[in-house]
Amino acid sequence: MQRREFSQAALSAATLASLSAALPLTAQAQGKLPVEGTDYLQLDKPAPVEAAADKIEVVEFFWYSCPHCNVFEPQFDAWAKKAPKDVVVRRVPVSFRPDFEPQQRLYYVLEALGKVEALHKKVFYAIHVEKQALNTAELVAAWAEKQGINKAKFTELYNSFPVNLKARKATQLQDAFKVDGVPALGVAGSYYTSGSLAGTMERALTVAEYLIGLARKRK
Repeated sequence: MQRREFSQAALSAATLASLSAALPLTAQAQGKLPVEGTDYLQLDKPAPVEAAADKIEVVEFFWYSCPHCNVFEPQFDAWAKKAPKDVVVRRVPVSFRPDFEPQQRLYYVLEALGKVEALHKKVFYAIHVEKQALNTAELVAAWAEKQGINKAKFTELYNSFPVNLKARKATQLQDAFKVDGVPALGVAGSYYTSGSLAGTMERALTVAEYLIGLARKRK
């Protein structure tokens, strides 16, 4: 089944599998270095990166409506703020189905306005605490207006070529990494890990640190 044909139930199962927060690590797994094919995957064909050649890019794939992305966001944010100087972190909103696109575009409008730091967490809060759907262009524009963003300016950016391009590239990148659930992490355009692979998203961050080390050795 194509990912864009997921039912809501199937998609929820995919995101649940990706986080697997309740899955305990075995003592054996805790004492081992990450294993390719088990804890992470190496891409057959490198994915495009935006970071400079002397930097290592770490991508967080997410979906605002994913409850597990909501839980992971504070942890990832704290990790990103402490990342080494040679690591560049960026978030990439996924679009497994057409109804994901409004939230995907919302993120890139916030980025264009320099509002990610101020409003990224508030989008999660609106969806998961206030129970707002935010799954259409009209709903995200109305929400943005309540945050003090001019609605006409928001709509202009939402439909602009740069946002269209970024949304298209985001979907192409998720396909290049073969993302099958969120949250998930891509490292250096070459490695992929997630909660379903690493056991938990907390361990996925540890695996990502190991993969950053591998990427450094390749430079």
